[in-house]
Amino acid sequence: MKRPGAVLAAAGTLLGLVGGCSSTGSLAPTSGDEGFVGGTGAVTIIPAERRGGPIQLAGALVGGGDYDVAAHRGTVFLLNVWGSWCAPCRREAPELARAWGDLPHDTVQFLGINTRDDADAAAVAFEQRFDVTYPSLRDPDGQLQLTFRDSLPPRAIPSTLILDKQGRVAARVLGAGTERTFTQLVEQIRAEV
Repeated sequence: MKRPGAVLAAAGTLLGLVGGCSSTGSLAPTSGDEGFVGGTGAVTIIPAERRGGPIQLAGALVGGGDYDVAAHRGTVFLLNVWGSWCAPCRREAPELARAWGDLPHDTVQFLGINTRDDADAAAVAFEQRFDVTYPSLRDPDGQLQLTFRDSLPPRAIPSTLILDKQGRVAARVLGAGTERTFTQLVEQIRAEV
């Protein structure tokens, strides 16, 4: 029979080893590939009868101006949470740009949510570099992301949410997605009666 003190000492050693292997635990932006929670690209779709109410999302745009999603009910929205400091966001940006070019702009709108970029200039430079022609809301402190806490929160950066024509969260991609994934999700939600 082992002594309780020996079991506690072994447990403490194991915790110390596991703790030594962990990252800094900080989610603050760093040099590029660090400082974010990445996703796997997993897709979640909510059946229409189980979706919550319409979300209220409005704010200042990157580069100036304001935007309110509620003013565009009847439109399917693709909302993409991104940061200029995020390496997977840089890989995903061309995929989003191609999907935006594939879809009809009269019934579909893309809207970025630029998170944790303190300076507007970094976000503007990102948009220019990757030919992002749709608008993005500024969310330097992550407050806009709290809008989704009761539906499908964007728990990784990048994350993409699809809103149906009523403004309800219908789908989410956690992590970087592809042109095909974005196009198919938007078309599926757009085809709903």
